[in-house]
Amino acid sequence: MIVSADAYGMRYNLPAILDNMIYDQRLPAMAAVMIDNGGAERSLEYDTVSSKYVEFVEAEVLPRAEREANVKLSRNPDARMTLGGSSGGAVALTMAWFRPDLYHRILTYSGTFVNLRNGPEAPLGAYEYIEHLFPSSEKKPFRLWIQVSENDNGSRTPSEGRRNWVIANSRLAKVLKDKGYAYQFVYSKGAGHTQRKVIDDTLPQALEYVWLDYKPQR
Repeated sequence: MIVSADAYGMRYNLPAILDNMIYDQRLPAMAAVMIDNGGAERSLEYDTVSSKYVEFVEAEVLPRAEREANVKLSRNPDARMTLGGSSGGAVALTMAWFRPDLYHRILTYSGTFVNLRNGPEAPLGAYEYIEHLFPSSEKKPFRLWIQVSENDNGSRTPSEGRRNWVIANSRLAKVLKDKGYAYQFVYSKGAGHTQRKVIDDTLPQALEYVWLDYKPQR
């Protein structure tokens, strides 16, 4: 199962990509639950570093998806992936971070891992993943694919402000490497924030990487 923020994938032909890759046996059979954001509340929803969003998805969205589509979604965290771009990428990581019992696979484009929305649990916003959360925590059973672009948001701003997407994603990749995570980091030269061409060119390969070690349960 894939849970995507911003209904991510509809604009990038995710249903067609999944159909074709599943048919070609490049991916296991899966469902994609593509959830739109809350409009004006998008940043509150996605950039808040807490368990609130994932609990909402588990309690309200997925049961409704199961009823309306007449499917049974796996509770196996190895069979569950989060997906998003920009702030949706931040919440994709946040969902797995707070509920590793439910999500092990994460795929992000131009993730907003910067100091954007502060709170008691995260004084530096999603930059806490780089500054404190990953470095000071035991390794979690995650497999991650993350991307950032050369001309991404804040690319010309100094690192001290923690509002440079390029630096933040690069530092996150280094933390993942230092902690021994299974991850792939893609740096897209000449591209911008969540650029359509980058996603079109990389999404199939990204999906393959994230699901590479998956063994279906019978």
